Amino acid sequence: MGLATLKDYLSDWTLDGRTRSHVADTVLALAETSIRISELVARGSLGGRLGQIVSKAGEFDEQKEIDLLTNGMIAEALKAAPVAALASEESEHPITLNPDAPLLVATDPLDGSSNVDANVSFGTIFSILPRHPASVGEAAFLRPGSHQLAAGFVVYGPHTALVLTVGLGTQIFTLDRSTNTFHMTSRNVSMPAETTEYAINSSNARHWDDPIRIYIHDCENGANGPCGHDFNMRWTGSPVADILRILTRGGIYLYPGDRRKGFHQGRIRLIYEANPFSWLIEQAGGKATTGRDRVLDVVPSSLHQRTPLICGSRYEVDRVVRIYSGQEFKGDRSPLFGRRGLFRALP
Repeated sequence: MGLATLKDYLSDWTLDGRTRSHVADTVLALAETSIRISELVARGSLGGRLGQIVSKAGEFDEQKEIDLLTNGMIAEALKAAPVAALASEESEHPITLNPDAPLLVATDPLDGSSNVDANVSFGTIFSILPRHPASVGEAAFLRPGSHQLAAGFVVYGPHTALVLTVGLGTQIFTLDRSTNTFHMTSRNVSMPAETTEYAINSSNARHWDDPIRIYIHDCENGANGPCGHDFNMRWTGSPVADILRILTRGGIYLYPGDRRKGFHQGRIRLIYEANPFSWLIEQAGGKATTGRDRVLDVVPSSLHQRTPLICGSRYEVDRVVRIYSGQEFKGDRSPLFGRRGLFRALP
C-alpha cells in the first residue's frame, strides 16, 4: 500500500531506549489482539449471543458475554508482553501477569458493548504506565494520566481503526483485512480549535448542573445566542466512536457529573477511559477537563474511580471551563438581567 505500518512506526520510535522497546512490544500485542476481537465482533449474531447480559455490577453496570470474552483475550495476550499487571473494567482487582515486568496496562476491553447487538461502533481502550517497583496491587495504578507512556483505542466499525499516542502526536492506523496489518492513514492529527458539533446525552438534561445547562442552552440557541453560530448534536453512546469523530473533524464531548444518585462524578472511568482519551485529545491539539481540573493532573484514589469528562476542540472546552469558574457572562448574572431574568430576551 505504500503506507507506514504500525510496526514500522514503533520500530522508528524505539531507536531511543529500552523502555520504548517494551512499550512497543505491548502496543503490538494489544493491536494483534484487537484484530482477533475485530474478527469476532464482525460475525455479529453468527458468533453467538455476544450481547447477552451475564452479570450486573452495581445498579447501572452490566457485564455482557463479549465483555468477558475480550477481557480474557487481552489478559492472555499480555502474558507474553513485558507487563506486570492488568487493570480492567471487567475485573475488580488488578490481574497479575509478570510481576517483575516494567509496565502496567489499564483497559476497557469493550467500550460501548451495549451497542453490540445494534451493530453500532464500539471499541477497546488502553493505557500503558511504567511500573513503580515500590508499588504493588491497585496502588501501582493510582497515578495521574500525565504518567502514561502510551495510550490508544481501537474502534470496531465499518472499518477497524487504531488511534495511538506515544507522546509524539496522535496517529490513526486502519486495519487492512487482507493482510491483518495496521497502516498509518492519519499522521499527527490536528484537531480544529473551533467546532460546530457537540456530543452529550441530552436525555439527562433535567439532572445537569447549571454550568452544563448554560453551555448546552447556548449551543441550542446557535446563531441567535452568544456563540454566534449554529451547532449540530452527535451522540452514539459509544465513547470511542464519539472521540474518534471529534479527533478527525473537531467537536466537544461532554459526559459531566449530574444530580442523580451514583452519577455525581459522571460515569467515565478515570484510569482506563478518561486518561487515554485525554492524552490523545491533547496530543492532537485539543483539551480535556473535568470542568474544573485538567484530567491528566487528577491523582486517582481508587482503581475504578469515575470522573466527569469534557474534551475536544480547545476553544469550546475553554468556554465550558470559564462557565464553571464563573468567568463567562460576568455582569450577566443579576436577578433582572441574568439568564432567567425578567429582561433577558427569549430565544
